[in-house]
Amino acid sequence: MTKAKKEKTTGEEEEETTGTERSYQQLITNLNPIAQPLASRKVTKKIYKCIKKASKLKQIRRGVKEVQKFINKGEKGIVVLAGDTLPIDVYCHIPVMCEERNLPYTYIPSKVDLGTSAGSKRPTCVIMIKPHEEYQEAYNECLEEVASLPLPV
Repeated sequence: MTKAKKEKTTGEEEEETTGTERSYQQLITNLNPIAQPLASRKVTKKIYKCIKKASKLKQIRRGVKEVQKFINKGEKGIVVLAGDTLPIDVYCHIPVMCEERNLPYTYIPSKVDLGTSAGSKRPTCVIMIKPHEEYQEAYNECLEEVASLPLPV
């Protein structure tokens, strides 16, 4: 009987992930005007998977204050910002800091999904993914995708 219960819980998790996939278009309607470059649905899923792997190994920086502090210290990584954060004054300086230090950054549609992928119950507006050998393939894939996104003019 325990095997059946485990199968049911994995089925529920799959339903939750497909629910977020279907609502991607709805999430885009709630974006800020500064949310450029925006990751596509495919890239967003890759970023969420990379964040999950990094959070298990404690290789993420979460929140505006912490990310800003480590960008200033010169730490390298991918910066992921939530596109539906209001007011935008809270984190509008982070993309400028990333461009000055040649750090790749991208926006994703939902701060709730960003917080969930990091293993938190709270929404998160900024996360920095640090490189680590355990998930190097996923990190390099995300880095390549994010670096190829066009920067705003």
